[in-house]
Amino acid sequence: MKDVVSRSANHGKFRDPQVTADGQPRASVSLRSPQTLWFNTGTLCNIECANCYILSSPTNDALVYISAAEVNGFLDQIQDRAWPVREIGFTGGEPFMNPEIIEMARLALSRGHEVLILTNAMQPMMRKTMRRGLLQLLNTYGDRLTLRVSVDHFSAELHDRERGRGSFERTLYGMGWLRDNGFRMAVAGRSVWGDNEADSRAGYAALFAKHGFDIDAQDPGRTVLFPEMDETAEVPEITTACWGILNKRPQDVMCASSRMVVKRKGADRPTVLACTLLPYSAEFELGETLADAERDVHLNHPHCAKFCVLGGASCST
Repeated sequence: MKDVVSRSANHGKFRDPQVTADGQPRASVSLRSPQTLWFNTGTLCNIECANCYILSSPTNDALVYISAAEVNGFLDQIQDRAWPVREIGFTGGEPFMNPEIIEMARLALSRGHEVLILTNAMQPMMRKTMRRGLLQLLNTYGDRLTLRVSVDHFSAELHDRERGRGSFERTLYGMGWLRDNGFRMAVAGRSVWGDNEADSRAGYAALFAKHGFDIDAQDPGRTVLFPEMDETAEVPEITTACWGILNKRPQDVMCASSRMVVKRKGADRPTVLACTLLPYSAEFELGETLADAERDVHLNHPHCAKFCVLGGASCST
């Protein structure tokens, strides 16, 4: 649904997966060394943000809850295919809306993977059952579990403009519980309001110091700053020649090292996507197994150019 907007804004670009609009061979990326497998736990969320790239909300169930049994099946496939996966990531929606999130995280941790859960640290995470489950995971697996909390801006005013009045304080309350219990935390922010990176990191550093959060604001893996996903912006297509021109390597692009599993509403089984940023693009749906997902990915979307090649974005830690 969002592809129609983005591609029409780019004047005939991103139509053919093999060639660009001016007839040059389009760049592609091979799965070199899969390090992160993401699971989208479902698009339902307790809030509705103003600029959510995946359109999560209390009513959007386009991606339904994935189950622990389904996750376990993909963990088996990782082992069977000898993928060198270091990290299992859980995203949404709000992962703590999914009643099986604790068991899914436990399954991944029990196999030796690191686990990253993306959350707004609000009411779903703070339910008694979730807090009890998180404490059990912490006691068993320690700092192999990281919770990355969405703090869109270091000021309450701008964060709440994105996520709703009072959300900043509710998120900080959840982060305080994580801090007091010794969880490893990271933060995801946005650079949507025009702050330069230095100012943004300084602002987050002050926020972390004020609240005693053990998060390094200067570490891009612990304080991740995502650019706004403006699908009306025109971006260049990436050709095979661009790698040398830009001094970039295909293996440095996110789809060289990660995949995401989703379950679509009405589907019998989950499917594997090339990218966490393109949950609704059929072209980037690779198949129902990790074996299917080992094929090359053609960079046939504006996000491929803007965020991954030109912006160097990565969702992993």
